[in-house]
Amino acid sequence: MVGKTGIAVRNIQRAPAAAVAQLAKFGVATIHEAMGRTGLLAPYLRPIYRGARVCGSAVTVLGHPGDNWMLHVAAELLQAGDVVVMGMTAPDDHAMFGELLGTSFRARGGAGLVVDAGVRDTGELADMRFPVWSKAVHAKGPIKATVGSVNTSIMCAGALVHAGDVIVGDDDGVVVVPAAQAGQVARASQEREDREAATRARLAKGELGLDIYDMRGKLSAAGLAYYEKPEDVK
Repeated sequence: MVGKTGIAVRNIQRAPAAAVAQLAKFGVATIHEAMGRTGLLAPYLRPIYRGARVCGSAVTVLGHPGDNWMLHVAAELLQAGDVVVMGMTAPDDHAMFGELLGTSFRARGGAGLVVDAGVRDTGELADMRFPVWSKAVHAKGPIKATVGSVNTSIMCAGALVHAGDVIVGDDDGVVVVPAAQAGQVARASQEREDREAATRARLAKGELGLDIYDMRGKLSAAGLAYYEKPEDVK
């Protein structure tokens, strides 16, 4: 169903609320690593203000260049904590979203937006603390003329996103967690966080990553040699 238009699905299967709440504790990098280094959206998606964070179920939108009609449809279908994820049928940097839609999304329970296009009114959205990750900041606004889709599977910034998947965003970018794997990924993320806490404590005491990660033998095997002085190098 990827790429189909003229569809708006009212009821979707979201990840369990407990798994979403658990994933909200972790950063994008931790979740990405815990999933076997998968799930990242393209790094050109950037938060519109520093410290923006979001974790919630995806309401997906497929839009056409310069047209944000389907975001208004999505507003009707939002539930508390949802994150709208908008992919485009062709590359675009028009502003799909601004303060007025942000106000509407928040009133309907929306927690944030990820959009593979532009956004405007960034100062107002930052003041509202409404988190948005976008491809561009652009004052040029959209029209409302062509039907897309809501809550179908989409491609957004190079990643496949299904309605109901978990979307996590922070200063490092955005990661998508398949809804069916949310609990497993939350557990793996906690395990990784625990390991990193132990490693952080050792690094803080002055231990080297070379020793903690047992790198010395591998470096030697790869050809690294140490010399006491430059003149010792032959």
